[in-house]
Amino acid sequence: MARDYYEVLGVPRTATDVEIKKAYRKLALEHHPDRNAGNAESEAKFKEASEAYTVLSDKEKRPIYDQYGHEGLKGQGYDPGFTDFGDIFSAFGDIFGGAFGGGGRGGGQRQRRGNDLELQLTVEFMEAALGIEKTVPITRHVACDTCHGNGLKAGAQPKNCGTCGGRGQVIQQAGFMRIATTCPACRGQGRSVAREDRCGTCGGSGRKREEGEIKVSVPAGIDSGTRIRYTGKGEAGESGAPPGDLYVVILVDDHPVFRRDGADTIVTMPAPYVTMVLGGEMKVPTVHGEETVRIPAGTPSGKVMELRGKGLDDPRGHRGRGTHHVQLIVDVPKKVTPEETEVLRKLAEMRGDKVHEKGWWEKLFGG
Repeated sequence: MARDYYEVLGVPRTATDVEIKKAYRKLALEHHPDRNAGNAESEAKFKEASEAYTVLSDKEKRPIYDQYGHEGLKGQGYDPGFTDFGDIFSAFGDIFGGAFGGGGRGGGQRQRRGNDLELQLTVEFMEAALGIEKTVPITRHVACDTCHGNGLKAGAQPKNCGTCGGRGQVIQQAGFMRIATTCPACRGQGRSVAREDRCGTCGGSGRKREEGEIKVSVPAGIDSGTRIRYTGKGEAGESGAPPGDLYVVILVDDHPVFRRDGADTIVTMPAPYVTMVLGGEMKVPTVHGEETVRIPAGTPSGKVMELRGKGLDDPRGHRGRGTHHVQLIVDVPKKVTPEETEVLRKLAEMRGDKVHEKGWWEKLFGG
């Protein structure tokens, strides 16, 4: 079972971004593989600290982790784990700064990961309430199908970059410190491709622009502004590097009847005066269909009835459905029949309530 990330870094849950970065840098340098060659325990702690930092330093992941823990991150499609040291050095180059002269295992060659993409998808209220699958258009760079993303024509081979010697970094000496920076010639790839060896389809970039479609599964109960992550569905990387991620931002339209408050739904319903006074039953709408509510005698206008489990699903699966709130408002008819008017006048007389007297025209014709 994964340890608490705050415990891993040794910081309180109220720690600032600066405190989190400082704590991680200290642990990362202490357990860096260049200082602890062959030490499996240090290797595990190095990866564990890096995993903790990638979550707690992220303004989107940290609130999810604080509220829902490790399972909440998985429910949102986040996978903070690292498969090797190259991933860690690539992700946190600003932390290590090449101070170890080559970025640890695997040398300094780094291919540039593809850019992340973001799309907005507007759905209707009921589509968000019940869940739906949508097909949306997307334009992005994908791997060239001629060279399979490596940017080379058939039979050609890349050569080591003449500037960095294939390391992807250039080393500068500053006193007793060795500072490594990304090679400006190959942009960290550590290789160069002669013009005549480049793929004729993509010009050596390894990518091509494509217009396509992607299916987006909108989970039931999703709220407006939620981002759904699709790992590896963003832009293709350079020369076969891993692709970026696609983020789909869900925007939910308002509904003419229902409102929501988190997982709870709210509806305002007009109820007959006699039902509110004498009690009875009436059917009310929910996002899952009609339900019958029992109205006690003497129910005041504005009373809110609760139907538990008839609200919205939790898209993360951490709890059941919310509550459906029905606010009952006395339905005052704009027009009544003469018979109804007479009954209401008799009721007002019995209760001693003041009402408008009959008009001259009503008295004249016995109305």
